[in-house]
Amino acid sequence: MQSIYLAAAAALAGALVALVIYHFAAVAPGLKRLQAEIRTHDEIMGGAAGPASSRLGGIEAGLAALRGEHERVARRVGELDVLAHTDISRVGFVRYDAFDDTGSELSYALALLNREGTGVVLSSIYSRTDTRTYGKAVEAYRPLANASEEEVRAIALARG
Repeated sequence: MQSIYLAAAAALAGALVALVIYHFAAVAPGLKRLQAEIRTHDEIMGGAAGPASSRLGGIEAGLAALRGEHERVARRVGELDVLAHTDISRVGFVRYDAFDDTGSELSYALALLNREGTGVVLSSIYSRTDTRTYGKAVEAYRPLANASEEEVRAIALARG
């Protein structure tokens, strides 16, 4: 009977040792982390001056700086958008031979248009004796004066 008690006591002692090891290996570090989180929470909620409140102050200052930067970037994007409507962003270029007795495609039509298709189409016609340059206004991707086939092609290329 005494051996049963001894065996039970030894088993309880072993279980107690295992429980102590488990406590120091797993439970105690977890409790330390939890206590640190509780202190941080209390600092934030209580408004105490400590590491958590200084972190929040840094975050708020960074957020204010980002708001200012966002406003600056939004203004600049607005300025650039206004400019983009008037810039020459659409270009079409066609080379061709205007006359049968000339080669090397020295004549050309060049369309310079903005996003809305407003701009100009320039034509340079090369012959053996002279070169002539013409300009025609363009609105909504349509020339305002009679246009040659090459000028219409240049406008179509600029339109994309």
